[in-house]
Amino acid sequence: MLDKSKLSTVNNDSENPDGNFSPEEIAKFDKLAESWWDPNGQYKTALEFNRARVEYFVEQICQFYDLDINKIQPLTGLRILDVGCGGGLVCEALAKGGATVTGIDVSEMSIEVAKRHAIKSNLQIEYIHTHAQHFVESNEQPFDVVINAEVIEHVPNQKELVGQCSKLCKIGGCVIMATLNRTIKSFLVGIIGAEYIMRYLPRGTHSWHLFVTPFELNSMASIARMKLVTEIGMAFNLITKKWRTSRSLGVNYVQIYERLGSIRD
Repeated sequence: MLDKSKLSTVNNDSENPDGNFSPEEIAKFDKLAESWWDPNGQYKTALEFNRARVEYFVEQICQFYDLDINKIQPLTGLRILDVGCGGGLVCEALAKGGATVTGIDVSEMSIEVAKRHAIKSNLQIEYIHTHAQHFVESNEQPFDVVINAEVIEHVPNQKELVGQCSKLCKIGGCVIMATLNRTIKSFLVGIIGAEYIMRYLPRGTHSWHLFVTPFELNSMASIARMKLVTEIGMAFNLITKKWRTSRSLGVNYVQIYERLGSIRD
């Protein structure tokens, strides 16, 4: 799902000299930006997907920092960055949990949608129209948590993006990566099923060859000085129309990392 390698299988040379993003991919999200928040719209399944994954994000963040998840705002005191925030679906949920949230995205339209919806929701969230590379260069204080959800499968240089997420997180902090596995099942479920049969997403949203296996993502994270803490899959129930966590990593999955130090740090 979208809300916004053998390492040789991915392109490690950025196609855009101004940043690690594809103009064609951004154009896709510009068309969708206004649709993500509509609970009765064509892509309402994406909202349900976001609900399930954010529940898991909050649970894991609380466990990582030994916080009481039963508090009304268990994330109070944490600075969280959402890299590739889209229309703000993840950001708003975390802000409601008490976190100080920043969202960045290369789609100016998505950032404007996110800003408007935050005002409507009476939430204080900092949204910045930029990409990770520039933000790494301008940001002065690393974050307690960095989230990159359903973004890596849309960028030309995946290894670079993982490294940027690591740099934006403080040493000892938490990095959350979520994406789609490159399997036959993900092709059938995530593309044929979701885009062409059920129409949960527009046709052409994803390119299967850009999907990332858990092994590949963990390898890139290891190079970027991150240690895998845990991982879990996401599954959709066609009967209840609900998403839930799953042991299977065959389609959508989430990996939780701890940011390690290095000689340069």
